[in-house]
Amino acid sequence: MTAVVPAPERPSRYRIEPTVMQALRNPRLLTREVLAGLVVALALIPEAIAFSIIAGVDPRVGLFSSFVMAVAISFLGGRPAMITAATGAVALVIAPVAREYGMDYFIATVLLGGVIQIGLALLGVAKLMRFIPRSVMVGFVNALAILIFTAQLPQLWDVPWLVYPLVAVGLAILFLMPRITKVVPAPLVTIVLLTGAVVVFGWTVPNVGDQGELPQSLPELFIPNVPFTLETLGIIGPFALAMAAVGLLETLMTAKLVDDITDTHSRKTREAWGLGVANVLSGAFGGMGGCAMIGQTMINVKASGARTRISTFLAGVFLLILVVALGDVVAVIPMAALVAVMILVSISTFDWHSIRPSTLRRMPKSETAVMVITVAATVWTHNLAIGVVLGVLTAMIMFARRVAHFVTVTRTVAPSESGDIAHYEVVGELFFASSNDLTTQFEYADDPEHVVIDMTRSHIWDASTVAALDAVATKYERLGKTATIQGLNDTAAAFRRRLSGNLGAGH
Repeated sequence: MTAVVPAPERPSRYRIEPTVMQALRNPRLLTREVLAGLVVALALIPEAIAFSIIAGVDPRVGLFSSFVMAVAISFLGGRPAMITAATGAVALVIAPVAREYGMDYFIATVLLGGVIQIGLALLGVAKLMRFIPRSVMVGFVNALAILIFTAQLPQLWDVPWLVYPLVAVGLAILFLMPRITKVVPAPLVTIVLLTGAVVVFGWTVPNVGDQGELPQSLPELFIPNVPFTLETLGIIGPFALAMAAVGLLETLMTAKLVDDITDTHSRKTREAWGLGVANVLSGAFGGMGGCAMIGQTMINVKASGARTRISTFLAGVFLLILVVALGDVVAVIPMAALVAVMILVSISTFDWHSIRPSTLRRMPKSETAVMVITVAATVWTHNLAIGVVLGVLTAMIMFARRVAHFVTVTRTVAPSESGDIAHYEVVGELFFASSNDLTTQFEYADDPEHVVIDMTRSHIWDASTVAALDAVATKYERLGKTATIQGLNDTAAAFRRRLSGNLGAGH
């Protein structure tokens, strides 16, 4: 009897190495993940405070939200090493609720936004990422880099002159340190050295403590006191829907970016519903909600080299420890150190290859236009969702126009036993943009009584094309001529049989 040896299992395309267990067994990898989490936590503090101010809530709301979401997504998310916390995009969308209706309605909006994200994830919204073209992705990345850089400018305006040399020294450390050693993340070295210099020499420069009051206690459960009525839903519904859309879009785009950087595949649907659950948990603890953070993610993945969920989990844990137990220490960190880190992130995030003259000469003008529109719309509105949506719409229009010109109609007239026959060969993809002019490509009055339209080298994609073919046949019928359509493949033929004569137009 012959033993059957099972074939080895194919490794999952979603298995991202190193895994958490591999990192825990490897001291070098574990050290890298721990230090990366610490760096991200330090960078999260001023950002969370700033976003709280944008949303019009207490700084503690943003800090607690960042802690809850970072820890939650480390277990729930589909993209290891990606940082999710309170963000400016979400803060901008839901800020009017806190300003006009108060904290209870604000938290109810966050909770409903999370629930909507879970629902959209279960409906498969993450699969729509395949329709975002590369030019939009490049525009998204470049716009993020610009926004990260411009967000640092207020920290460089109307400040003591010492801030400028501190930032310059910080950038020098960040650029030179990786060439010497990568054992310790360069951002952490920068923060420690600049903080030490400021404390030792007693320099007075803006620090983290100037950004807002740090919390003194742990987050507590928060149940919003709002009536469960249609009126309440009418108030918070539009803001919650906008929050869900912006958060999902920014998160999925960031996940795709990290996939490209690390050359791995992540579970976008899991990331989508994980974000929704994280937002629900954030709201339950009085947080403002958020989504993936491109700046902190780049610090974690590119600057610090993290690859596992350990760094994401520890970023949240360290954040809570730093602001609650070590708040006095964190408060003295100079903003110059964090500004230097974020400037490096913006420089490394920007796709410099995309704006080289040689690249622009080779790239189709339509692709460049899509990238520029995405960047301009995002930077102008400070809303990544608006920029990406406009970029995708522009790409769709450009594509439709380009494909519309690929359809050709060739006419020949040949004699036969029953008389002359006009033969038309249609070549190309027929959809609304290319089929609208199809009816103008035929010589109705000059054609003989018998006309053959050969569709062998074309394909019908939509109802507009079926309506156009019906219109062509109708025009010939009115002239007492016969038009025969042949050569359709099975799918196109079935599609035409189902719709032909039932569209109204032309009959």
